[in-house]
Amino acid sequence: MRHPSEPVIHRVLVTGASGFTGAYVRQELADAGYEVIGTTAGEPQAGERALDITSLSDCRRLIGELKPAFIVHLAAISFVAHDDPLEMYNVNVIGTTNLLQACIDVGHEPRKILIASSANIYGNAEGVVDEDTAPAPVNHYAASKLAMEHLVRTWFDRLPIVVTRPFNYTGRGQSERFLVPKIVSHFVRRRPVIELGNIDVARDFSDVRMVSQAYRALLEAPVAGEVLNVCSGSPRTLTEILEIAREVSGHDIEVRVNPAFVRQNEVKMLVGSAERLNRVVPEMPAIDLKDTIGWMLSLA
Repeated sequence: MRHPSEPVIHRVLVTGASGFTGAYVRQELADAGYEVIGTTAGEPQAGERALDITSLSDCRRLIGELKPAFIVHLAAISFVAHDDPLEMYNVNVIGTTNLLQACIDVGHEPRKILIASSANIYGNAEGVVDEDTAPAPVNHYAASKLAMEHLVRTWFDRLPIVVTRPFNYTGRGQSERFLVPKIVSHFVRRRPVIELGNIDVARDFSDVRMVSQAYRALLEAPVAGEVLNVCSGSPRTLTEILEIAREVSGHDIEVRVNPAFVRQNEVKMLVGSAERLNRVVPEMPAIDLKDTIGWMLSLA
């Protein structure tokens, strides 16, 4: 029996816990004193449980057994060029609704459910994008996330849900298929040349550690039935990122523009509005992109 003076340890279920974001979210929550249980579609490791999110009965089994105080839903197929669109919709849309339906079916209402969507739903919107910007997805990944959002809204009156739309973020351990890790890896390996597309485009880049802190803060904040951008609110061009990497690493590199990497009609600037996020969790610490790149480069 728990002694009255002992702190209550809340259980958090993190789906997709073995992914890039999941590893940092798990650590952030564990450091804050939560009991964190991750799920994986593969062979579970320590602190993980197997879950086929496309199976409603499997979701019912796990939710009914664990009865988590909080759920952070990160499990998704997030590679835009994934070669099986049907699987993407099955995981991203049906999988998410299975998780929510399972809570209803087993009679368990968590204190908060955080569901990660994506800023990709905005498509090729230009300028500063807030949560009221009309969605315009241009690929199956973005369309699956938008469909998921529409269905999740039907649970807003039954479960305490927060939906996040993270913009670009990066950090140690992210695949080199993504732009900033690709750039950093070239500097770490002291490569003489890097091939990129349009280096003058500006995007909103955050640190994965900030994203993890934001997710924990949103679990603890008195907010539900909301959709929030998770972003820095500051655009950075690839030229700026290259200059930061040069300065921090002390290594110079020749940049070659590969026409194959240049997109036609590419949006010049895309940056998220962090106004709503800052209003809900005003004490969020900022991590400058220079600090992020320095942290990534320190792997050398």
